[in-house]
Amino acid sequence: MSDQITYQPKEFNLSGLNGISDKTLEMHFKLYQGYVKETNKLTEKISEFLADGKVDQEEMPAYSELTRRLGFEYNGMVLHEYYFGNMKRQGSVDPDRASKFFRLAEQSFGSYDIWKADFSSVGKMRGVGWAICFQNPANGALSNHWITMHEVGTVAGFVPVLVMDVWEHAFILDYAPADRPKYIEAFFSNIDWAAVEQRLKTDAVSRPATA
Repeated sequence: MSDQITYQPKEFNLSGLNGISDKTLEMHFKLYQGYVKETNKLTEKISEFLADGKVDQEEMPAYSELTRRLGFEYNGMVLHEYYFGNMKRQGSVDPDRASKFFRLAEQSFGSYDIWKADFSSVGKMRGVGWAICFQNPANGALSNHWITMHEVGTVAGFVPVLVMDVWEHAFILDYAPADRPKYIEAFFSNIDWAAVEQRLKTDAVSRPATA
């Protein structure tokens, strides 16, 4: 498997965000780069097991452990790219009322305000993890979910459209753990709603969002 894909860390120009310091971003980017590095390292090690086209029984314990770790590191890499990618300097707290996201939030939750209350509440749940708004590609419906260890809790086939990191490293330099709601407010003030719109599956938007 010499032709395996090697991932490179993406660059995100987010200096000057509202309520999320450059010091926090610097630390966070280094953490993200670590996920990229570990993804490549684990992929290479797994490829070595598969070089002869099989995994021998005596190799299975080590192969299994590496594969399970890859799920954590790979999803950690991807979710951070979604997270950084849906923020920008001088973002806006809420999307335009005429936007596809706003319309889908109303269809899926009854109102945008209810969607926002639900998403924010997911982010305030005890524990560390991610708050993610997914779109069901079958009918366009939005739903908010709590993700724990990067790869645990994701919804098969659903598309992440808004991703918020609520592991403590995302805000601990700026806010005390008990002040996570203040971090969530800051996150909302930095959302790049244009990036969120681009993640929506437009062919599903035109159909009613039914369960």
